[in-house]
Amino acid sequence: MPLSESELILNPDGSIYHLNLHPEDIAQTIITVGDPERVKSVSKHFDSLEVAKGKREFLTHTGILGGKRITVVSTGIGTDNVDIVLNELDALVNIDFSSREVRKDKIQLDFIRIGTSGAIQPDIEVDSFLLSEHAIGLDGLLHFYQSESVQNGEMGAAFSVHLGLEGEKIRPYAVDSDKELASLLNSNRIRFGITLTNAGFYGPQSRKMRLTPKFDDFNQHLASFQYDGKKITNLEMETAGIYGLAKLLGHRAVSLNAILANRASGGFSKKPQQTIDSLITYTLEKIVQHF
Repeated sequence: MPLSESELILNPDGSIYHLNLHPEDIAQTIITVGDPERVKSVSKHFDSLEVAKGKREFLTHTGILGGKRITVVSTGIGTDNVDIVLNELDALVNIDFSSREVRKDKIQLDFIRIGTSGAIQPDIEVDSFLLSEHAIGLDGLLHFYQSESVQNGEMGAAFSVHLGLEGEKIRPYAVDSDKELASLLNSNRIRFGITLTNAGFYGPQSRKMRLTPKFDDFNQHLASFQYDGKKITNLEMETAGIYGLAKLLGHRAVSLNAILANRASGGFSKKPQQTIDSLITYTLEKIVQHF
């Protein structure tokens, strides 16, 4: 049954509504970044650039590197934007825009997030790289979808009990990374961990300026959580949403984090741009080598 114009929204030129892209504009390997300016930091390494389009905070570049076609797209901050980006990228490859019908033969995309993050464990060094083996979301996005099949229910429940959230309005969810994709991006430079995806940057990450966060010693409680011998290692604002939607849509996803801050020690990187550029280079080398 064709999708209505209010469900699949297209621009007058036939491009998808928010991203302003046509199906031929994207590759099957997609790097997501939060900051639109970081798109250029990735695409400057391409041997050639085929596509450069943007609308609002969503900037997309597609090009060739070492014979591999790669797309890099900015999501902006937060899982609300992730909801737009993941759904529209999937629509570009798995919905026929002419008939407005879902294609029978689905295309699987690979999503690799290159993002910045803050560690909450004192032994995680600033300027190191961390791969989110699991992600726990406090944002609520996945609860708007029939998503139980892709959630790590036991981890989510254990986390809720640990923080005493049963009587609160916060209902965490947990999702695992794609193991095969993670193995392709692994090396002795990468540390694995559980990433917490927060609903905001200040109160939701226990920052106190003029407003008082509801939960006292929130980061300390997070740092003391353990599941199957694993601890929460870092905080950010997109990974759990990416993991959840990717799995629901039949895609693969991994999140790589440049650790720029350590909330336990109070330290912040003295060379943040250099660290981010190093993670970008590392990721592109792995893509050319293994994808």
